[in-house]
Amino acid sequence: MAAATAQAMGNLPSGIGICTTAPDMLFVPELVFGGLVWILVASTDVKPVIPQGWVMFVSVFCFVMTAIWLVIFICGVHKNKTSWVIADFIYHLIAAFFYFGASVPLAVVTIDMKNTTAVPESDMFRYYQIDIAAVVFSYITTLLYFVHFILSAIRWKSF
Repeated sequence: MAAATAQAMGNLPSGIGICTTAPDMLFVPELVFGGLVWILVASTDVKPVIPQGWVMFVSVFCFVMTAIWLVIFICGVHKNKTSWVIADFIYHLIAAFFYFGASVPLAVVTIDMKNTTAVPESDMFRYYQIDIAAVVFSYITTLLYFVHFILSAIRWKSF
């Protein structure tokens, strides 16, 4: 009787199964777009340096942590425990918050660069174009982490 009334416990994927489950299939796009932000920000020389440094920290931190998280899920270290579901939810909340906090100052600095890049042949114009790409990819990465956070919250509530 107890078996009939018990709710089915959710499962955390492991191995190649992470490529087929809703929140976990976002790991690879998060790595790709986060890596692009990292590369693009590293290839510019923009003043002021402070927002660029923060964006660089966030992109490197999230890239490394997402790669570690991906390995943990592929290897099945989580052993289908609820604490890993909560940790996944919290990590993606922090990552989305960090990326949003990095994307806004990067966009502001890029908009400010527009006024100083009148000559298209200058290095500043090239940096401006690279920063535009970095802003776009940064907001895409923010969206990916936010969607992953929402889907992780849904999984946590149904686990």
